[in-house]
Amino acid sequence: MHCLFISSLLSLAFLFTAQLLFDLFPKMHNKLIKSTDRAEDKALANMEIDEVSILDLPELALEIILEKLPPASLTNMAYVSTSLRERCTSNHLWERHISEKWSSILSESAMKEWEFYRKNLMVSKEKNSKDKSWMVSLACAWPISWIRSLLEGGVDNKPINRNLHRPEITSIMSYYSALESGKFWFPAQVFNRENGHVGFVLSCYDAHLSYNRQTNTFFARYPPHGTKPVKTEDGVQWDRVRAPLVSTTSHDLHISDCLKDLRPGDHFEIQWRKNKEFPYGWWYGVVGHFETCNETEHFCRCHEDDNVVLEFKQYSRGSRWRQTVVSRKDHREKGNETDGFYGGIRKLKTDEEIKMWRRFWPVDVLE
Repeated sequence: MHCLFISSLLSLAFLFTAQLLFDLFPKMHNKLIKSTDRAEDKALANMEIDEVSILDLPELALEIILEKLPPASLTNMAYVSTSLRERCTSNHLWERHISEKWSSILSESAMKEWEFYRKNLMVSKEKNSKDKSWMVSLACAWPISWIRSLLEGGVDNKPINRNLHRPEITSIMSYYSALESGKFWFPAQVFNRENGHVGFVLSCYDAHLSYNRQTNTFFARYPPHGTKPVKTEDGVQWDRVRAPLVSTTSHDLHISDCLKDLRPGDHFEIQWRKNKEFPYGWWYGVVGHFETCNETEHFCRCHEDDNVVLEFKQYSRGSRWRQTVVSRKDHREKGNETDGFYGGIRKLKTDEEIKMWRRFWPVDVLE
């Protein structure tokens, strides 16, 4: 059965390669069609499958095939032979898959978490190896058949397939597999925390995420608020997730480096927390004008003032959440237990960042 599977796979790979080469070189394709007669077609049809090996393909053709394969197929191809396993688990193939699917929500902090997670896996693997060695040393005292059943089947006596391919823990393929399986929880940020909760509209909070491959969504765990337990949320969609844009943690004040440059109309996000026991979230706003300004472009001098007006237009005029003023020169954390505390400010630099926030603009004005 195994040989038949390999033969079928090699045959499909050969046909895929031929089609791929024809697609790449249409002129060659047309020429071959014209020069091929029925006798040649018959000879090709009678070719023995075992004469065709995917490893006999030119290096470039084989590389093109592997680059075109989706992750699942690339993983299956690694079962075929030792040579293909080495090729199919190479980092450069999996870096592309990581980039295409995960780069928009993975940050440097996620990689650091992965390194920590990976080291724990290696320690666990080493411990299991030592436990098995200890069990082998008991063979002189206990029946060999009993020892073998433990080594090969574990406590459930289930046979272990030693030919089953497992990527090296240090490989990019292993990183991809851990993300896809949901076993690896990585740091990211989620827009509109606890989606549907009006108190978090146009906010973005740190969280640890686990991917659910069946639903193509995420399970989120948020940092605890004060003495409250950890909050969780299931079914978080991809468009609500982003990679952290700064290295500042949710409990630290971000150092603002844009205050001198802020002008009316600039878009920003600012840290805010309910009280000093809570973690910061990031909230979206637009730089506004002072009441004394007539808001005329050529006469506005708001950008020359020592203070800057921060406006949150998702709230109605008159709302205590609508506006706040901070110092350009010595802003640290500003606020109180009633209105919360405003922290560091980050100016939005691209239209894409602004569009990402505007996607969550509420239908109704908030009070």
